Amino acid sequence: MIDFYSFPTPNGWKVSIALEELGLPYTLRSVDISRGEQFAPEFLEISPNNRVPAIVDHAPRGGGEPLSVFESGAILLYLAEKSGRLLPRDERGRVAALEWLMWQMGGLGPMCGQAGHFLNYAPERVEYGIDRYSNEVRRLYGVLDRRLEGRAFIADEYSVADIAVWPWISLHGHHGVDPADFPQLDRWYKAIGAREAVVRGTGVGLEAIQSGEQTIDAEGEDHLFGRRY
Repeated sequence: MIDFYSFPTPNGWKVSIALEELGLPYTLRSVDISRGEQFAPEFLEISPNNRVPAIVDHAPRGGGEPLSVFESGAILLYLAEKSGRLLPRDERGRVAALEWLMWQMGGLGPMCGQAGHFLNYAPERVEYGIDRYSNEVRRLYGVLDRRLEGRAFIADEYSVADIAVWPWISLHGHHGVDPADFPQLDRWYKAIGAREAVVRGTGVGLEAIQSGEQTIDAEGEDHLFGRRY
């Protein structure tokens, strides 16, 4: 059994999608990041960077004590290696999947996050920040669009790369980009979004938000945007 600590965010969806794709049993442990639960000492023992997602695997390969893993990219790799799936077996395919996983971790995710912040949450409109990050997000969409020319999946077979990238593209409206402007990306985005595990994975943890139990108020913004530690 895997304890899955998360909140409905693109990084959290990466892991819930992977868990659903792999059919691994897990228990959701909700961490309300709008209420500062990511700073609780018991969670910091698992995720010292006070970020979701994180997991605790109670049945790691080789046995022994439960094993905790933080950082979404590391968790995807851990789950892929544990299951023997979602990473191509051939060397070239594996390298491609790792390259594009790192591309998402170091580029697409952070830049989309910054664009979304300046477009939707900044206390005042900062045109420089909006232009800088929106332009970079569009550039990255273009990079992915060219990669997907003639390909069904980013690394030629469905892998951690697709799972890492798709949740960030799913929030394209938040980042001010229309996937329809990128035909190859748009085709891929719709195909991945139709997978049953993706539908299930992106629904994990949404119930409380949809029911109104979790809201983002001034205190929540302090926690979410690093103004309170």
